[in-house]
Amino acid sequence: MSTAGPSGQPKHHPLEGFAAPFRQSRAFPYLWLGHLVSFLGSSVTMVILPVLVYSLTGSTTIMGMVMAAYMLPNVIMLPVSGHIVDRYDRVRIMMLADIARFIVMITTAVLSLTGVLSIPLLYGLVACYGLLDGLFQPAYAAVRATVFTPDIRVAANSLTQITTQSVRLIGPALGGLLITHLSAGIGFGIDAFTYLISLICLVYLRRAMMTRLQASATETDIPAKPAAGTSPAPHWRQDFAEGIHVLRSQPWLWITILAFCFVNICYTGVISVLLPWLFKVHHGWPPYLYGLAVTFSGVGAIAAGLLYGLRPKWNHRGILAYGGALISGAALLLLPFAGTPAAAVTLFAVEGFGLMIFGLIWEISLQELVPKEAFGRVASLDMFGSFALLPVGYILVGWLADQIGGVPTIIIFSGLGLSCVALVLCVPAIRKFQ
Repeated sequence: MSTAGPSGQPKHHPLEGFAAPFRQSRAFPYLWLGHLVSFLGSSVTMVILPVLVYSLTGSTTIMGMVMAAYMLPNVIMLPVSGHIVDRYDRVRIMMLADIARFIVMITTAVLSLTGVLSIPLLYGLVACYGLLDGLFQPAYAAVRATVFTPDIRVAANSLTQITTQSVRLIGPALGGLLITHLSAGIGFGIDAFTYLISLICLVYLRRAMMTRLQASATETDIPAKPAAGTSPAPHWRQDFAEGIHVLRSQPWLWITILAFCFVNICYTGVISVLLPWLFKVHHGWPPYLYGLAVTFSGVGAIAAGLLYGLRPKWNHRGILAYGGALISGAALLLLPFAGTPAAAVTLFAVEGFGLMIFGLIWEISLQELVPKEAFGRVASLDMFGSFALLPVGYILVGWLADQIGGVPTIIIFSGLGLSCVALVLCVPAIRKFQ
């Protein structure tokens, strides 16, 4: 409820700004809901998959190979997907990817429930899923940049991240309970079903965007296919080069992408490969505790999203973003020394808080600095640069953990990531970014 301020003007509650995207955009609710539902399924799978792999093999090397099987096709797809996203209907691309991901996940569920699922089959299914993700994510980023107009940008990004992380309060805990008391196949089936709901939301999203396009001839929300008789679309390599040109014009963008090409190896390798091992194998804690820890990572992220969304503008964003990355790395470094579940869960929350601060500032800066018509190419380059070496990182982290132990490997990679973040903060273009 609004109250009158000293000047007689209405005084609004700080949280009222989060309602603006729903009031001012017909497309936002459909994009928001579709992503939220599909993320619920993915967060269930995020917990079930590593627990399943460690139950079948107990090997960090195999877990690293599974993650590499997902990431390698994803990275290979990204340079081409940027060209596709900027030349064709972005929402239709998302719809096709959702249909294909439903098929992959329902197949995985059936194979798991019938006891046929093996590690070689899992490699193939995860690789297909990674390829589709490499097509879907740049399209989603480009549509989000269009729907999140400047008047709602901070609120829309913060709200999306807050509600996405709220799902992490449910999804991972649900995944842990499902694999503890039922089966992995049930969890994979739930993930598959969420893509059908996302598909319905995308149908309505496309209608809303087409209505807006017709109402304003000067806006191009959905890139159209080239008409017959026009010059052919540029080759994907030319689009790739144009995307690089956009990045090179902004030091904040290209320096951060290069830095996180290495930082992601350190942080994501530890998070995806070794933290499940730390809980299940090293400590011998039941699976639901790992699900609870991932859930509390979402709690920390929600706190960061609420804090950031309370203000329409923040100064010293370079320091804030990399400060968040430092906090996250410090939490990962301390996790091997957390001897109790409560301490480990708390550090997960700190890790989620730090990464969310960085992620929000990064997403908003991309939407501010990159032209809308080139966003698909730049988003794919961002993902390509950030994730290109992750397959190598997953394999390296898993292999090294088998050689010298998981705890020393966590310490080494977390320390290297922290050192890289601190080094980049010494660059004036990063430290002074506004």
